[in-house]
Amino acid sequence: MPIITLLSDWGLSDHYVASVKGAILSRIPDAVIVDISHNIKVFDVKHASFVMRNAWPAFPEGTIHIIGVDSIESEKHPHVIVKSGGHYFLGADTGLLSLIFNEEPEIIISTSVIQDSGCFTFPTRDRFVKIAAMIAQGIPIEELGTRIPSLNIKTLMQPDFDGKTIFGKVMHIDHYENVFINVTESYIRECFDKKAVQVICRKDVIQIVRAYGDVREGDSCAMIASNGYLEIAVNRGKAASMLGLTIDTDVFVVLDDPFM
Repeated sequence: MPIITLLSDWGLSDHYVASVKGAILSRIPDAVIVDISHNIKVFDVKHASFVMRNAWPAFPEGTIHIIGVDSIESEKHPHVIVKSGGHYFLGADTGLLSLIFNEEPEIIISTSVIQDSGCFTFPTRDRFVKIAAMIAQGIPIEELGTRIPSLNIKTLMQPDFDGKTIFGKVMHIDHYENVFINVTESYIRECFDKKAVQVICRKDVIQIVRAYGDVREGDSCAMIASNGYLEIAVNRGKAASMLGLTIDTDVFVVLDDPFM
């Protein structure tokens, strides 16, 4: 049974999600359809890439991921099929796809598959589903278009280190208002080895702990999240609101004892 995931900014109040699922089941009756999210902020590449980047590795190889965010094709942003880590990704080459992989994709195809509909406002339903069905049938993706050497590259703000301080930024705020920083555990260890560190944001000093429950209810804390990124949270509270944090807010990581 082919597994097909959907990521979009369609929301759940309109017909878009249902019509795409119906089109998938019409072509692939035994498909297993998984909604990654349909609440991506409209056209928000940062949001979409963060969610997909942290979701797709949990799926088995062979999964087909359909990305319906900013999916209209143009001369600069062709529709592509990407194979990476044994998975397949369908979307417009807007730069979003380049943000979800740690390594270079195995194959990138600019697709020549013609959609059945003469309307070009809903390619996720009218083109991507058709391509997904072809992949599920075992058709090699090299037969579905022209191989291209690379994706359009989009880069996000990277952390910096001046020898004493890591300069990071808020990159994502989740449903609980937990705040994710663009600083990984490996980067912290690269900069500070195994020394204890603390987080500073908007003049608040936040200690790094292992879990939310390591602080009292209502207190702030920082930790390495399950995805490997630095996270700021409030135990049973909303960190973003309580600490005044928004996307791109500056966050600093320093030694817990600056005189060490």
